[in-house]
Order: sequence, then C-alpha cells, then structure tokens
Amino acid sequence: MAHQFFFNTYILDNLPLPEKGFDVVQDLSEPRLRMYITQRGVKSFFVRKRVNGIDKRILIGKYPDIDIEDARAKVNEVLDEVCKKMPVRRKKIIFKDFIDLYLNNKVRRGEDSLMKLKRAVKLHFKDLYDFNIQDLTVSNLQNVLNNIQGRAMAARMQELLQSVFNYALSMGYIKNNPMNDMPKITVVRRIRTLRKSGLQKLISVIDKEKNLNLRAAFLMLVYGFAPKNKIFKMRWEDLDFNHDMWSDMPLSNKAVLLLQNIPQNCEWVFTGIGRSHLTDPRVAWKRVVTVAGLPDVTMDDVHKFLMHALVWDSDKDKLRENMNEVLSDLLL
Repeated sequence: MAHQFFFNTYILDNLPLPEKGFDVVQDLSEPRLRMYITQRGVKSFFVRKRVNGIDKRILIGKYPDIDIEDARAKVNEVLDEVCKKMPVRRKKIIFKDFIDLYLNNKVRRGEDSLMKLKRAVKLHFKDLYDFNIQDLTVSNLQNVLNNIQGRAMAARMQELLQSVFNYALSMGYIKNNPMNDMPKITVVRRIRTLRKSGLQKLISVIDKEKNLNLRAAFLMLVYGFAPKNKIFKMRWEDLDFNHDMWSDMPLSNKAVLLLQNIPQNCEWVFTGIGRSHLTDPRVAWKRVVTVAGLPDVTMDDVHKFLMHALVWDSDKDKLRENMNEVLSDLLL
C-alpha cells in the first residue's frame, strides 16, 4: 500500500530511497496521483486505471522535470486518454473553431488565467485559424512555433498544441497527431537565486514601498505561503480571524497581524483598478527587486523558496506552527 501525504517539493526532494526495487507514494491532494521511487533515485509520477479488466499504470513524467502542480493537472487528461473509445470520423472544422471548442470543454482555469491563455492563443496561433484542422501539417505548425519569441513560451505553446491535437484525435477530426512528429522544444530549467539573505533584503525594500496596498500585497507573498494569483484574489469573506484561517488554510502570525491592519474597503483584500482585485503589479515588483539588488527574482520565486522551506502537515495547528518557525528562522 502506498504511503499517503500531500506532495510538496521539500518532501519529494528528501524521500528516502528503497534498498531494492521501488517504493510508491500517493498524493492526498489528488489521490489518483502516485509516484515511483527507485533505488537509484529516479522519481516518476503515474496513475492507475482498470481498463477492460486490466490494471494499467500510466506514467505522467519524471520529477522534477514535471512539477507537482503540472502532474496533478495532467491526471484527468491521462485518464481520459487511456479510456477513450475508437473515434468516429467527423466533418471538417477550421482550427479557430476547434480551439474554441477545446478551450471551452477541456480547460479548467480561473477567469483571469483563461483570458491570459486566450490572448496567447490569438497572438501565436492566428496564422492557423483559417486552416481545416485536418489539413495542418508539421511544417505549418513548426513555422508557427519558430516565430514565437522565447523558448519557454514556445515550449508551452507546443505542449498546448499537443493537447489540442490529442483532443482532435479523440473526437475523430484527425487520424494522426502531427505534433508527434515534431522534436520537443527543450528549456533549460531556471536556477532560482533567492536565498535567506536575499529574502531579508527584499522585505527591507518592501517595507519602504509608499503604496500601502502594494506593500501589504508583497509582504503577504512572504507571510501567506500561497502563490501570487491566490494572494491577489484574497477576499475578506474567506478570512476567519477568530481561528486564524484563510478558507481551509491556516495563517501565520505575521499574516494575521498584516491583514488586521488593512482597511476593509471592498470585498477584495488587495484592490486593483476599478475596485477589482490586484492582478499583476509587475512594474512595481520590478522596481522593488531592482532596489533590493535582486533583479531576476520573481514573485513565484518567493513562493517556491518558502514552500521548499515549509514542512507540510495535514494537521492545521501543526502546519501553522511550521509556518511560524520558517518565518522566524528566515527573518532573524
């Protein structure tokens, strides 16, 4: 039986290796997601599914080449793929209509994230819009990817096209996925440069930020142990100061003190333009990290650094203690 816990980078990076064979662990956040750990240290995400009476184990990818959130997101896609029936050939459809169909039926994102994806699709795939999806060739697709600036973006768009054409295959619009004949775009993993001393410099500069809303939001990136998209969409109605909780997550002592000093002027804790929530203050963040002497540090780097230091615990009180211990150590 697999050991069960919430997958996070700190635990997965420090899993003990089996003396022989392999061990299996299971994610409590997405119980269908599991991981093999071999005696040589190879760690691979996989899912299990019984199909036509046969127990199948389908590999998703190796860790850390694929991160935890991406592996969780791929579970449904992998299971749908293994369970799909033989497709029925359909009438022709142009690429624009089909990708709209794909975005509506297969993509599960928040409103802001979905709009960002749609803008990227329109920007990078507009030259494909008027083609019948059945008529698109490797050459057509390769030309589009070659015109995308930045290997990281090109790689993400390639993954999206792979998924789009897999869906077209499952729906019976095409016989073969042309993306299977294209070499995968490789991206050198970014080295995250944030350290304890850097975090302290960053907080020192944030404390001097004149915009009180931005100052509180940036500090919450440190004290909240959550990614920026969740921090910026924080609502007052989700906060319970009687129990120091934010929805189903505990709040660190630093976070509680910070939040209690913010005026409650609307439903959002951190307001943006037009009384909506804060979205992406990249200009202000760039100014802060430049003054701190950390020009390459992103808001995501802060979250990754803190989560790497945090020991996860399913007990909320213990998890809060761990949060406070991390912040106490890092801010000394």
